[in-house]
Amino acid sequence: MVHHATESVSSADISKYFSGEALYGDDFPLAEIAQWFEDEKEGYANLTAISTTPSRYYYHEVNKLYGYKYLAPENYHHVLGLGSAWGLEFLPIIDRIENLYILEPSDRLISRQIGNLSPVYSKPAVSGEIAFPDSYFDLIVCFDVLHHIPNVSQIIGEMVRCMKPGGHLLLKEPIISMGDWRRPRPGLTTRERGIPLCYFRKKIIELDMKILKESLLFTMTSFLTRKTANILRKPIYSYKSYLLADQWLSRVFKNNISYHPTTKWQRIAPTEVFYVLEKGIENSSG
Repeated sequence: MVHHATESVSSADISKYFSGEALYGDDFPLAEIAQWFEDEKEGYANLTAISTTPSRYYYHEVNKLYGYKYLAPENYHHVLGLGSAWGLEFLPIIDRIENLYILEPSDRLISRQIGNLSPVYSKPAVSGEIAFPDSYFDLIVCFDVLHHIPNVSQIIGEMVRCMKPGGHLLLKEPIISMGDWRRPRPGLTTRERGIPLCYFRKKIIELDMKILKESLLFTMTSFLTRKTANILRKPIYSYKSYLLADQWLSRVFKNNISYHPTTKWQRIAPTEVFYVLEKGIENSSG
């Protein structure tokens, strides 16, 4: 049985969550985290009904424009993908990766080989602990995963802990609520909810991470993707020309961000953030 967010949450708490003041699920006890984890384990696999590795990945231009281009042209000894499923996001830099590890809860969304590499898969712990030593990874990639997870603070802290000083974290997430998560929402998994931009900014400061780049993106992109679906061969966000236009649009409307938009005007704003973060040389504890 799939569980939706409880109806017993007080109106004061809901107001706190919908305003972006607090992140729903981040302070759940372990039993509730475990239920959330079970609900989301195969959530994306069930939603897409894909049984084999897809032949196309439409976010390469996004990842290159906002993430990979800010990394130095060096090789990475140990790389971690959090919730990376088939690992297709690594293809643009796969020749620079020596060892690739992927934490993935699904039994269905896995690849035997990515480029010339055979990734090492393991299951994430419900507690959020990452079973790797301190300062182990040169690079960690986490694209559109944290909003499926309740205990986000624990996960981010663990990623920072197991990054080498001077290592990098690429992080992309929705920064809007994605609707009322207490109700079923077409096209979304049961538990996913966006993460407020103010949460990220506060957490990054707390963890003493250096922001190399913070990019706001995808203003009205969902709407435009639907409107152009029968015209374009690929989703509109897979075209670099569109992404450059979206960069401009997102800068214009960056002050219009509302975590839980309820009006048409509030929906004209960036809906995602892309971070390129660096762990400080002095930050050895995470």
